[in-house]
Amino acid sequence: MLQSLMDLQHGFGIALQPHNLMWSFFGVLIGNLIGVLPGMGALSAISILLPLTYAMHPIPATLMLAGIFYGSQYGGAIGAILLNLPCHPPHAVTCLDGYPLTQQGKGGTALGITMISSFFAASVGIIVMIIASPLLVSIAFEFGPPEIFSIMLLGLLCGGTMSRGSALKGVAMTLVGLLIGTAGTDVNSGVMRFTFGFMELSNKVELVALALGLFGVTEFLRSVNQIQVIGAHNTKVRLRDMRPSKSELKRSFMPMLRGTFIGTLFGCMPGTGPTITTFIAYAFERKVSKTPELFGTGMIEGVAAPEAASHSKTQVDFVPTMSLGIPGDAVMALILGALLIQGIQPGPQLITEHADLFWGLVASFWIGNVLLILLNVPLIGIWVKLLRVPYRFLFPSALFFIAVGVYSVNNSLFEVSEVLVFGLIGALFVALDFSVAPILLGYVLGPMIEENFRRAVLLSRGDMMVFLQHPISCAFLALCTAMIAIQVFFSWRKSQRGKQLAHLAPNDLSKIEGMPSS
Repeated sequence: MLQSLMDLQHGFGIALQPHNLMWSFFGVLIGNLIGVLPGMGALSAISILLPLTYAMHPIPATLMLAGIFYGSQYGGAIGAILLNLPCHPPHAVTCLDGYPLTQQGKGGTALGITMISSFFAASVGIIVMIIASPLLVSIAFEFGPPEIFSIMLLGLLCGGTMSRGSALKGVAMTLVGLLIGTAGTDVNSGVMRFTFGFMELSNKVELVALALGLFGVTEFLRSVNQIQVIGAHNTKVRLRDMRPSKSELKRSFMPMLRGTFIGTLFGCMPGTGPTITTFIAYAFERKVSKTPELFGTGMIEGVAAPEAASHSKTQVDFVPTMSLGIPGDAVMALILGALLIQGIQPGPQLITEHADLFWGLVASFWIGNVLLILLNVPLIGIWVKLLRVPYRFLFPSALFFIAVGVYSVNNSLFEVSEVLVFGLIGALFVALDFSVAPILLGYVLGPMIEENFRRAVLLSRGDMMVFLQHPISCAFLALCTAMIAIQVFFSWRKSQRGKQLAHLAPNDLSKIEGMPSS
C-alpha cells in the first residue's frame, strides 16, 4: 500500500506537467460539451478526436480520451435536470426526479448534489484502482497465452450477451466485429485475408474509420430528420443556488454511498454499461426508501444514487480495461484501441511496464474531476443555449470534422470511403434494432484472442487441453460456460412464459394484467 501511495505521488507529478494538464483540461471541456448535446455521446467525441492522438505522446493522448469519457458523464446530467432532456441513456433516470426539482425551483440544488455525489463516487472509484493495482501486479506474471485467451473470451461474451437488446443479436454483432478484425495480412503465414482485392486493406481495417463510421456517420443518418426545438426555460443557475442545505446533504449521503457501491461493483464486471447501473441504483433506492411513492415527484435521493453509480462505474471501468485488457463497454474498447495504436498492450503487466501512463492516468482522474466542478458553474448557461442548436446544423458540422479527421490520419480517400460504408452498415443494423457497440468490442479483442490462441496451441504442440490444465485459464473458461448457461436458461424461461400466456383464456389474462375483460 505504501508503494502504491508513492506511485500515486509520482503520478501527480506526471499529470500536473503543463502539457499533460492542458490536454486533460481539453478532454474534460470537450467531454462536458459533448455530454450536453443530444446524440453526441462520448463514443462520437472520442471517435472524432481519435485521429489527433496519432501525432501525440501516449500519456497526454490517454489523459485527453479519459477526460472526454468522464467529462461527458457530468454534461449529460445538466440537460436531464434543467430541461428534462436525457441526452444519453444513463441520464434518463436522472430526469425522473431531477426535472421535478427544477420545476420546484431547486434545479441548482439538484446540480449541486450531482456534482458532490459525482466527485465522491469518482474518488471511491480511484481508491479502488489504487488498492487493486498491487494485487494485479503480483499476479501479472501468472498470465500466459492460455490465460490471456480465456480472459479475452470472457470479455467478448460479457460484451456480447450484456449489450442492449437481445443477447443473440449482441453475440451476432460481436462475431461481425471479429470478422472485421481478421481482415489484413496474417502474422504467421503472410497470407492476405478478407481484403477483397483492395491493397489498402492488406494492413487491416483502420480503427479510426470503423469507429467514426459506426458511431459518427450512423448517428448522423439516424438523427438526420430530428430537428428538435427546445422551448425557453428558466435555466439561470447561480453559485449559491447549487449549495444544498444540511438536511438535503443528510438525505443524499446514504443514497450516494449505495449508488457508489453499485457502480463500483458493476464497474468490475466487463460488459455492463452505465445505463443498467443507473437503473439498478434508482430501483434499489426506491426499494429501501420509506416513501417510495414520492419518487418521481422531486426526491433528491433519486438524483444522488444514479449519478453516484454512473461516475463510480466510469472510474472503475478502467480497472479491467487497463489491467486485464478487457473493455467494460464500447467507450473502453475504443480507448483500448487507442492504446494499441500507440504500441501499448493493456494487461496485467501494463502497471509495471508503463507505470508513468497508469499512475499519471489515475492522478488525472482527481485533477479532471476538480476541473469539471470548476467548469460547470460558469458554463451551465452556455451549455443550455447549445441545446437549442437544431440537428440540421449540428450534425453536418460533425460530419465535416469526421471526414477531415479520418483523411488526416493517412491522407487516404479510401479510408474516407470506409467511414461511409461502415456508416451505412451501422445505420442498417440500428434500423433492424441491432446494437453496433459489440462490433467495436469484437474488432479490438478479436486479433488478440486469435494471436494468444495460436501461441498457446503452438507452445503446447497442438494439445487443446492446455486451456484446462492452467488453473486461471480453466476458471475463466468455467465463467464463460456459466454465462452461456445462464443466458440459455433465461431465454428458455422467457419462451416458456410466453407459451403459457398464449394458452390462457381471455378472462385469466385480464386478471394477470389487472384489466377488465371485454
